[in-house]
Amino acid sequence: MDRSALNSDESNDLGYRPSLSSGQSFTETTSYSASSGDSFAYCRTNSETSAFSGHTDDITCPDTASPFSWQGLKSPARAALSRLCMKQHTQGMDEEILDLELELMKERFSKILLGEDMSGSGKGVPTAITISNAITNLYASIFGQHQRLEPLNLDRKMMWKREINCLLSVCDYMVELSPTLHSLKDGTTLEVMTSRPRPDIYINLPALKKLDAMLLDILESFKETEFWYAEQGSISGNSTHSGSFRRIIQPQKPVHKEEEKWWLPVPCIPTDGLSEESKKHLRQKRDVANQIHKAAMAINSGILAEMQIPESYMASLPKSGKASVGDAIYKYMYNAAKFSADHLLDSLNLSSEHEALELADKIEASMHTWRRKMCMAHSKSSWAMVKDLVSDLDRSDKNHLLADRADTLLLCLKLRYPKLSQTTLDMCKIQYNTDVGQAILESYSRVLESLAFNIVAWIDDVLFVDKTMQKQE
Repeated sequence: MDRSALNSDESNDLGYRPSLSSGQSFTETTSYSASSGDSFAYCRTNSETSAFSGHTDDITCPDTASPFSWQGLKSPARAALSRLCMKQHTQGMDEEILDLELELMKERFSKILLGEDMSGSGKGVPTAITISNAITNLYASIFGQHQRLEPLNLDRKMMWKREINCLLSVCDYMVELSPTLHSLKDGTTLEVMTSRPRPDIYINLPALKKLDAMLLDILESFKETEFWYAEQGSISGNSTHSGSFRRIIQPQKPVHKEEEKWWLPVPCIPTDGLSEESKKHLRQKRDVANQIHKAAMAINSGILAEMQIPESYMASLPKSGKASVGDAIYKYMYNAAKFSADHLLDSLNLSSEHEALELADKIEASMHTWRRKMCMAHSKSSWAMVKDLVSDLDRSDKNHLLADRADTLLLCLKLRYPKLSQTTLDMCKIQYNTDVGQAILESYSRVLESLAFNIVAWIDDVLFVDKTMQKQE
């Protein structure tokens, strides 16, 4: 064959471009384009490389290509030509997507730097509050509509990983300076300041990232399940799942007292119930999610405890802790030889989380009132110094005893109501906090705590439906 004819054929071959069906979405197109470079990768020989390397700079891709132009070329060569053409076709589209993501990232970081005051007049909120709101809003946008025990949508999963890592990257540049001895060549010893990671970030941030990955893995483990979901408004007790002849069993009573949340999907199971293997898998994942919830809650409580108490909250404390908690609780806390927080909460008969939150506010206010009384004889007033003084005071002091038992009661109350809203003190600390590192750790641990709690609740709903159906049979 004439070489000029062969070159002509090769130029036509490079014009091959697989067409996209009209039903493909923009997301599908970009996903396919991003992976097309790897899907056709192969190892070419030297002869094949020399045959095509001279044409890669002047490739033009017409809209159509004749199938006959592929004749005479080996299969790897066809794959290479297809890959080259597809890269050119999608290059402009990929650049547009990258530019769009870059603009969105610029906008979000501008809001953080401006303190959400887009006028730039300096009236924005502190950076700590802005970045805390950014993490909370990101969680709401990704997981707010995810109310099922199933894997997270791939696009949302990638968006969560990309943007949360971007927000957490601020912690990479937070260091503390410490004096260290540095020896010179001539034997002179100098004391210089060296940087090292902040202890709270160095300890807590890797742990939170690990908990985040474990929660996503739990959702990913429910790709293929024996149960499914249906909307409450579109099902009835005699409904069937199309193509499976499975009867839908609705819960007789919600597990978490959410009768008013009619928009939540209802878990449904086969008529013969879940298999033992499926129930074992659900229980295992529930135990893991429950441990993650406790770990995230412990980290969050530790971060909040390290935040300074605002002066405005201290000024609003009652003069008497007894008046805040009431006579009944005060008498038991002070007179009981063996204090039991569980026994005290059982005797109060709390009927709702609203009552529990009110009690938590009262206990917390009383606890800090008693701690303040312990330190009134000292001139030191900063919160850091107060904590040092508390550890040095006499353990037999009445106010110390009451404050210690109030702390135990508050912890027990939060464990009994794991989805209890933030107390007045917690909200006040977050509002007036200016430490960016603490703000990031607090908001990140809080959203992970919420996600872990939701996963436990979803698993409980499925197991409750299975148990209800067994009783009906």
